[in-house]
Amino acid sequence: MILGLHCGSAGAADAQTLRAGDIATVLFPLVTFGIAHAKDDVESEKQWLRDLGVNEVLNTGLRVAFKGTSWGKRPDGSSYGFPSGHAGFVFSQAGFLQERHGWTYGVPALAMATPISYIRVREDKHHWRDVIAGGALGYGVAMITVTPIEATQIAPIIGPQANRRLS
Repeated sequence: MILGLHCGSAGAADAQTLRAGDIATVLFPLVTFGIAHAKDDVESEKQWLRDLGVNEVLNTGLRVAFKGTSWGKRPDGSSYGFPSGHAGFVFSQAGFLQERHGWTYGVPALAMATPISYIRVREDKHHWRDVIAGGALGYGVAMITVTPIEATQIAPIIGPQANRRLS
């Protein structure tokens, strides 16, 4: 009887951990968009939407493509395992904050995205490869679709007036 209670408690704790990770995954984009909105930066809002959309299309496409393969199987036997949608989603949001608003926002966001991904592995929802691939995809999409607020660009001057001194 004591052993049965112990197993029941462990299952409840695991379910709560999984639920907490799911809730954090849902709250992540709301907080991220809230930061962009609070800064009254319309360009940030557009980039947030572009980052989110591109990441979700790529991640979902890959999950469907891998569904029938051994990589598509989760540790619990269900499908749509590779890449992890949760990891891709939260690392895309963390990448947005880091790329658009700098390390002040990026480091805490990455610190939140990492345990969410770890929960997915610990609770047998994904293999390590799934969360690493999902996280890399999400972060990579952010690096491509988001520009820093204070971006400096260097471009060569080519043409007939290239030798003229710029003032």
